[in-house]
Amino acid sequence: MVRIALPNKGRLATETRDLLERAGLAFEASSERALQASLGGEFVALFVRAQDIPEFVADGAADLGITGLDLIVESGREVLDVLDLGFGRCRVVIAVREDSDIEDMSDVPAGARVATVFPSMARACFAARQCDVTIVPVSGAAEIAPHLGVADIIVDITSTGSTLKVNGLREIETILESSARLIARPGLPASAEGERTTRELATALESVLRAQGKRYLMANVPRAALEQVKRIIPGISGPTIIDVLNGGDHVAAHAVVDATAIYRVIARLKLIGAEGILGTRIVSL
Repeated sequence: MVRIALPNKGRLATETRDLLERAGLAFEASSERALQASLGGEFVALFVRAQDIPEFVADGAADLGITGLDLIVESGREVLDVLDLGFGRCRVVIAVREDSDIEDMSDVPAGARVATVFPSMARACFAARQCDVTIVPVSGAAEIAPHLGVADIIVDITSTGSTLKVNGLREIETILESSARLIARPGLPASAEGERTTRELATALESVLRAQGKRYLMANVPRAALEQVKRIIPGISGPTIIDVLNGGDHVAAHAVVDATAIYRVIARLKLIGAEGILGTRIVSL
């Protein structure tokens, strides 16, 4: 059984579970509070804090894991970044009070105090800029630190920047663009079984991710208009064209298209004489 460490709570946990279930990996646990669960028969899911997952994977307590890139970088542990899962997007940013004289990193005064839940990342960033600052580790709510006089600057995560604005702060620099990642312990893909497991899981998850925002479109189109059809529905590798029994001058065209474009695609197909147009949701596996 392959052990995969997963976030035990929060939005990252919810989106991770949803992705795995859409990939056909069903969770089977003795209770909702269970610390582990069977996952698709081949995996054992270990539910731990998202920030602890890089440690579990690097130390070999888990073979694979899913957590945020920001937490991976902050941990400083050696793991293999297998796949960017795309969700949980956020940025690690440097921010100051709206009324601060600091406009960019060149304005950071010697001795400035930096409050952050990412002390390792912050320390490395300011050291690289040769900024002499004092790092003040906090466990959360870093936004309040500048208003209490605890710090002059914060390093924290944000998705849209709205929370910083609400708290009277403004960004001066982005340190890291983060998203959820599938990671593996060093050495796992080196074994034949580990390489197969890692590759198969990554392929299944990537396939599901590609299907998001896509629709499968089918239509009977005039055989004489195939060049136009190719331009209207290029698909992933071009439309699939199939002869229709007793279809006469029409053939069946199948293709994957962006969900946001399906209305315009259908309208264009109708203009060239397409019939029996059908669009459906897909799960690519």
